[in-house]
Amino acid sequence: MSAKLLRRNQPVRSLALATESHVLVFVNNRVELYESSQADLLDYKPLSYSVHGTLGLITIEDDVFICVVTGANKVASVRPGETVQQILSVDFHCLNRADHDYILDQDAGLVYQNDFADDDVSSPRSQPPQAQQAHPCLALKKLLGDGSFYFSTDFDLTNRLQDRSEIQGSFAFDDFNKAYLWNSYMIKPLIDFRSRLSDVERSQLDSTRLLTSATRGFARTYSIPPGSSPVRSVRHGMPSTLTLISRLSCMRAGTRFNARGIDDEGHVANFVESEVIFSTPTGLTFSYVQVRGSIPLFWEQQAGFVPQQQKIHITRSTQATQPAFDKHFDDLEMRYDSIHIVNLLSDTKTQEIELSDRYRYHVAHSPLNSRKDGERGEHQLLRETDYDFHAETQNGRYEAASSIAAFIRDSADAFGYCLMDVVGEPGQGSFDLLSSPSQRSPHAALILQQQGVFRTNCLDCLDRTNLIQTIISRMAFEAFLSQRGERITGEFNARHGTLWADNGDALSRIYAGTNALKSSFTRVGKSTLAGFVSDIGKNVQRTYMNNFTDNSRQQTIDLLLGRLVGQAPVQLYDPINDWVTAQLSQRSAEFSNSRNITVWTGTLNLNGRDTGLNADLTSWLSPPALPPNQRTPSIIAIGFQEIVELTSQTIMNTEPLRRQQWEKTVSTQLHALASRNNTEEYILLRGGQLVGASLSIFIQKSLLPVVKNVEGSLKKTGLQGLAGNKGAVAIRLDIADTSLCFVTAHMAAGFANYEERNRDYRTISHGLRFGRNRSIEDHSAVIWLGDFNYRIGLGHADVLDLIQQRNWRQLYENDQLHIQMTHGLAFQHYAENEIKFPPTYKYDIGRDTYDTSEKARIPAWCDRILRKGTCIRQLSYYASDLNISDHRPVYATFELRVSMIDAKRRDRLAEELYHSRRATTGSALHLNGAGSDVSDPDDLINLGNETGLPPASSEKRKWWLDGGLPVRSQVGPPKAGMVSNPEVSNPFVKSDVPEWVRAVPERKNVAVGGSGGVGRGARGGPGGENGAVNLGAGGRYAAADASVGYTNGATGGVRTPQTDTALRRNNRDVKSQETRNGYNEKSLLD
Repeated sequence: MSAKLLRRNQPVRSLALATESHVLVFVNNRVELYESSQADLLDYKPLSYSVHGTLGLITIEDDVFICVVTGANKVASVRPGETVQQILSVDFHCLNRADHDYILDQDAGLVYQNDFADDDVSSPRSQPPQAQQAHPCLALKKLLGDGSFYFSTDFDLTNRLQDRSEIQGSFAFDDFNKAYLWNSYMIKPLIDFRSRLSDVERSQLDSTRLLTSATRGFARTYSIPPGSSPVRSVRHGMPSTLTLISRLSCMRAGTRFNARGIDDEGHVANFVESEVIFSTPTGLTFSYVQVRGSIPLFWEQQAGFVPQQQKIHITRSTQATQPAFDKHFDDLEMRYDSIHIVNLLSDTKTQEIELSDRYRYHVAHSPLNSRKDGERGEHQLLRETDYDFHAETQNGRYEAASSIAAFIRDSADAFGYCLMDVVGEPGQGSFDLLSSPSQRSPHAALILQQQGVFRTNCLDCLDRTNLIQTIISRMAFEAFLSQRGERITGEFNARHGTLWADNGDALSRIYAGTNALKSSFTRVGKSTLAGFVSDIGKNVQRTYMNNFTDNSRQQTIDLLLGRLVGQAPVQLYDPINDWVTAQLSQRSAEFSNSRNITVWTGTLNLNGRDTGLNADLTSWLSPPALPPNQRTPSIIAIGFQEIVELTSQTIMNTEPLRRQQWEKTVSTQLHALASRNNTEEYILLRGGQLVGASLSIFIQKSLLPVVKNVEGSLKKTGLQGLAGNKGAVAIRLDIADTSLCFVTAHMAAGFANYEERNRDYRTISHGLRFGRNRSIEDHSAVIWLGDFNYRIGLGHADVLDLIQQRNWRQLYENDQLHIQMTHGLAFQHYAENEIKFPPTYKYDIGRDTYDTSEKARIPAWCDRILRKGTCIRQLSYYASDLNISDHRPVYATFELRVSMIDAKRRDRLAEELYHSRRATTGSALHLNGAGSDVSDPDDLINLGNETGLPPASSEKRKWWLDGGLPVRSQVGPPKAGMVSNPEVSNPFVKSDVPEWVRAVPERKNVAVGGSGGVGRGARGGPGGENGAVNLGAGGRYAAADASVGYTNGATGGVRTPQTDTALRRNNRDVKSQETRNGYNEKSLLD
């Protein structure tokens, strides 16, 4: 059923989706449903006369857009009355303003006006330059219109035939399989709106088919002529149909090198459910399902320029992987019953061998693989077959792949297939499966069920996998036909192969960017020279896309699924829901709680030495001076620097062997400590390494069920980002509903290079990114640890003398990191506990004396641990006397408050509150009655009087402003040349201080603040253009009354007389402090 899209800009902007029976109207952040006869659409102008529904709403750059399907093509007909549409084009229309009514014509490269736009809008040529830009939703528009998305208005496309044998007359959105619903994030606001309608209104909305459920993957139907059909039909002249539907999961969606392996919820990358359906004119229907998916381990692979040479990194230990592995196969077992793994990885390629070995380990330890006494092996719920595809088909002999049948025949026979047939007397007219049982005589009955599934994988789950799945599908057809005494015909087999080849190409374009390799064999049944040459070209194209376009594609996918950090969902107007939200905030104790856990962190620069691998690390890992609860923390994070010797050969590549040796050493000693103290054992959660810097996270085993979303990331800073001799390794994780990030860094060396170290910090802090564009700052708590290399700004003799006196305070006042933090030039808003231990660098190796070599390096606190976050509290901060390097190891313990929310209990409470509130106040969805014409949001200003809530807000009025005051201040200077007085701390309180003062001409080159004003004082304003001393937030040298410094060009270069005294005082304090610290003032300020 198609609809019309209409728009009205005056007196208030609104859009409408109109069908013959009903109209869905969107006004700002409200949506209402009307019957067509009651809707006044005279002032609306059509934008499109053929809309196939809406995929939902999305917020981009504070604007709300509705996505409508404007182009679709019927590509599949599963059974009579069950059609599948392929999405060819979509449009995004802004609900709250008209600025985006011009869209980019990609063909001509010009901005053009929509054909049905309002008459008062000028032509494209007259648009201002700022209008000549891409639409904010252009990337989404391209993604949704690339031909990989499908929908159906006839049946539930997200579930296989066997699970939807009883067809309902209308969609039940709650029954959709969310794993395959790609627009679930965008459609959710409208589904929530639907759930709040009455039963009659909900039925009316469903009948319009305006709310569209989109899947991604492949769908196609081929017609089989009667003479070519392997099933003899009593209805001569009627063709049969062969359909293939592949449903790509959106739970771990992404491109080839951005989405690998498994996540903590058991979802794997590139997971596809493929269902082949054969339907005859008599109603006999055969269905067979297979699945594919990435190897269910925690592994990663970086894109590179040499195909098949990209390094594979397994990022978690076997103990930390098994729970997620078990979740994955438990879900498969619940949905499909028995599972037979077909692993196509190589037995000769080292990296693939490692994956296969780990795969077999977890299969052997899976609960599904444990049998009761006396139970025979063929009754296992989880079985595995290793089939080296490349070895079996070497030299392009893909025909040999058919030998797989001998290895899986027993499971294929045991699994069977799904078979349905029409029973009952034929009624009048065509057979319509969508009609209710009372309206039709014949109905589909489930005769046989498929009782198991093959799970096939190679490395990418594309080329090899698709060819093997084609063979398994043909085996299932042969089993079905043999039961009927029939055989596959040659033409049917050719169409079957072509269908699977098209499927392989479609799935490969989604994941890797090109058509599938080996598809020529799948299509025609033999290898050809043309196919070989084509595969070479595809490999080259994949390499380009994987290195240069996949990151942007991944960003768009995450945007579509609502998974970008800080992405705000659309909130439709509903005062009852606002009340429920407020109530949930007040009653959070009913569905949430918190617990405190202890975190231990340690850092050590190993100076490239491995002698400590056999040393006793107890004095560092579990110091006797710590209280017992701090000696058995829940989380242990260990950072090493110079874990390997840094040479010109090693700084460009990372060799993980040394890190793995240290992880084994630490793990062994932690296990010994746990046994000695009779406490819980630790498991390695994840490790990461950048040349010489490494970070390893260990957690207590009991914490594993609440740990999820563990990710790692690297950032190089050596040689301007080209080398990994300097840089950072970061690992982030969620503990229940609290996010935690660890960063170990090795920064620039050299006594005078503190500015370079500051740049290293900024590069890491701003440039290091996890998945979905999450930064270091996007966490509840952050801990930095490492060799930051900041030095003490005193002479060698002075430092040694102060160490002898144990005068840590004076040493700390001259510490470069302390000074840079105080001035807001590095680690802004981070905190460090008071240092009460000797400098940790540089010692004679194996001795407790500082450097006695000719260089006589000045002792310094190079090794540091810093923290940030409101949910974290530091408990201790010490150095160990372990002398296995020229540095001393440093450690700190923290108390982390972890928040735990019971989402199901919260949702139940929210539903109860909503229904009870609605029963008391009535529906708030139809604000002015059916068919009313809401011309201005301000007409709703008195709604709050009826609901007990504050009056509704608009762009002109806000409920927190009394007397109808305007939202935006229109106050300006009384005359030219005057500016607001910075001495007025609160303009809303009467004061004798004048509100306006005359501006003083700009003076440059003397300023508080670095270029661009990096930071501020306690009440400090923007920094100067050429100054360098920038007072950090709350900095000890920030003058409380320095409201505005000499500003940069962006703020107009205004200076006031009242700032002169404060400015001179600030400069004098900074100068005297730097003189005491032994710095040349000019070098610091330059």
